[in-house]
Amino acid sequence: MISQVFILSSKGDHLIYKDFRGEASNDVINVFYEMVTSLRGDQPPVVMNHEGLHFIHVRQGGLYCVATTTANPSPFTIIEFLNRFLGLIKDYCGSLSEKSVKMNFALIYEMLDEMLDYGYIQTSSTDILKNFIQTEAVSSKPFSLFDLSNVGLFGADTQQSKVAPSAAASRPIMSSRDQGVKNEIFVDVIERLTVVIGANGVLMKAEIQGEIRVKCYLPSCSEMRIGLNEEFSIGKSQLRGYGSAVRVDECRFHQAVKLEEFDSYRILRICPSQGEQTVMQYQLSDDLPSAPPFRLFPTVERDSGGRLLIYLKLRCDLPPKSAALNVSVTVPVPKGSLSLSQELSSPDQKAELQPSSKAVLWEIPRFPGGAQLSALFKLEVPGLSSASLLEVGPVSLSFELPKHTCTGLQIRFLRLSPAQPGPPQRWVRYVTHSDSYTIRI
Repeated sequence: MISQVFILSSKGDHLIYKDFRGEASNDVINVFYEMVTSLRGDQPPVVMNHEGLHFIHVRQGGLYCVATTTANPSPFTIIEFLNRFLGLIKDYCGSLSEKSVKMNFALIYEMLDEMLDYGYIQTSSTDILKNFIQTEAVSSKPFSLFDLSNVGLFGADTQQSKVAPSAAASRPIMSSRDQGVKNEIFVDVIERLTVVIGANGVLMKAEIQGEIRVKCYLPSCSEMRIGLNEEFSIGKSQLRGYGSAVRVDECRFHQAVKLEEFDSYRILRICPSQGEQTVMQYQLSDDLPSAPPFRLFPTVERDSGGRLLIYLKLRCDLPPKSAALNVSVTVPVPKGSLSLSQELSSPDQKAELQPSSKAVLWEIPRFPGGAQLSALFKLEVPGLSSASLLEVGPVSLSFELPKHTCTGLQIRFLRLSPAQPGPPQRWVRYVTHSDSYTIRI
């Protein structure tokens, strides 16, 4: 059973607080935030205890969502409830952020009243809750499918009318203002890439965590069929189909997915409810089907004036028609570094020395596939020695790759039945994010 549920901002601001059983005072909010901020590192324990009161929390969108209990329930049950609660906030409010929570606090309190009764979980189903939720969601900006003047899908600049803007799936699932908007369904293939490359350029570790996520704005849909690559195989089994193999080590499916046609035809069948749900999760380890998206050629030396010189040549090994966005290169430098001067290969790039972390941050807004960029950093380091050169590195990269999957997984088709009263808009989007991309130098 749950005693209290509250939501805090990353700065400790109280956004939502609901006490179901009166077993603890409301100062537990401050107690929790003091416990979190006093711990070292960015990942505090999910479950903490203070004077017999258990704190269980998850963090998403820069928010802490916390449940307290004096009993001894399964922490996984409460973690699953909190994740589902945040997912419902995203579905009903359009996005999960401090601003959306503040603008829709009445809706969120109404949601909690329906989901919990005296601390006991009643339901977390979107289909059930929509029959009881009466409060209208408040959006910070009205959604318009034809507003393509903003940044496009996943941050890409585009004016193509066939591409849905990134804000298209960030609107409430139920709103009277959406009556003029066409029925839509979004299928996102999202991958997170973890790579470690040695100083000799050899790939030491590679891992891909992927998922197929569906967000449905259809009022009713009895069944949806998602066709994957015919060559898709799980494990080191015999390759399928006639094209290039698409292999993963393991897969996990949503409990509502029907797999009768998966083994033979690689088709997933599901009856989607309104809102967002993860249909399939998959993983691939130590065997990338293609070369890593970036290669780095570094040179570290000391010039005649006693300055530290770091020359970086970064190559993007994506196909020529692809591009990486929001590329950030972080280079740790000696702790005594005082100032930085740089020479960059194009004017849209920028670099700065971050005194707090003692690292050089090199930012590239757009990196075309097949291109090569370079940067020369000159640092003033008092008492520079050969030992100081060893403090440089390893280099870490963060980026996103729109319209690209490292595994090669593709959606062959997306079919809805029965036929909808109006032709629904069906959007399939692909993106790869860097989870951890490290290059040793």
